[in-house]
Amino acid sequence: MSEVKNLVEVQHLQQYFPAGGHGAKKRYVQAVDDVSFAIRKGETLGLVGESGCGKTTTGRTLLRLYEPTDGRVIYDGKIIFDSGKHPLQNSDGTPILGADGQPQMGKKVAVDMLPYRRKMQIVFQDPYASLDPRMTIGDIVGEAIDIHHLAENQKERQDKIIALLATVGLNSEHANRYPHEFSGGQRQRVGIARALAVDPEFIVCDEPVSALDVSIQAQVVNMFEDLQREMGLTYLFIAHDLSVVKHISNRIGVMYLGKLVELADSFELIGHSVHPYTRSLISAIPVADPKTARNSQRIVLQGDVPSPLNPPSGCRLRTRCPYADERCAAEVPAFKEVGPGHWAACHHLDRVK
Repeated sequence: MSEVKNLVEVQHLQQYFPAGGHGAKKRYVQAVDDVSFAIRKGETLGLVGESGCGKTTTGRTLLRLYEPTDGRVIYDGKIIFDSGKHPLQNSDGTPILGADGQPQMGKKVAVDMLPYRRKMQIVFQDPYASLDPRMTIGDIVGEAIDIHHLAENQKERQDKIIALLATVGLNSEHANRYPHEFSGGQRQRVGIARALAVDPEFIVCDEPVSALDVSIQAQVVNMFEDLQREMGLTYLFIAHDLSVVKHISNRIGVMYLGKLVELADSFELIGHSVHPYTRSLISAIPVADPKTARNSQRIVLQGDVPSPLNPPSGCRLRTRCPYADERCAAEVPAFKEVGPGHWAACHHLDRVK
């Protein structure tokens, strides 16, 4: 049985936003800092963390909706961005060596993204703000068809739009309506139809259900799963609700203050997490059984999340972590494999209970 190849690879991704100052005093919001992961073809990678941890910025940066500050983004084996500052890597993360035995450095690359927009799409978090209120639903969904010249005539265009609306549970009459005439769940379905209009391979789902009622959330999540089976899609599913991510994801990555702190198979992460921040998130998941809920122990981190303008030295969780010591302040913990397919960044994994 052949190994499933990686469709998307992110290596040492960094996204800093200027926040004032000049020269040596120039300040940056360190939204994403040295994040690396890969997404296999046909799988769903969940990305979780509290608000402001850099999840959405990671998704938008790998699509180059934000131009990366540093790092490398590879899509289907082709480099679409490379800052040229990091050694080339094999799929297992080991450096590629040159004839002299030294690691080969990447070259600065920033390819034209228009051809990749057909392959890489995004469903935005806010199902109203992401839709132009002056355009009909038909024109919103058909815009991508026009840009990429996917219809030879007006009839073919209209047939494609109606088929896309049917795919997401809407009917042909909806094509002539405007976004304000729809509910939140229906607007999110329009956003999904727009993403599907170019027949993509990879979709960043940026908190696509967080603005919806719980009953509608289940419908939209089930639709994402159905579309994945029918169309062979690959997802990066961004959310802050671990229970939703656990349901849809094959693997889950956990972010804190711009850093990826743990990554594992979804069942492995929920059942055998090793990072103190992940443990805290999992303990906050509501439990339906009252007896189990009474016996479960909440792990509450003390203090507030530090500012990404001035994050703590070393481990970024150290100001809130009960296991922190001098080493945590002095050294950034390496993101290393602690079990088969299970990665974490912590100096004191042996102490975490």
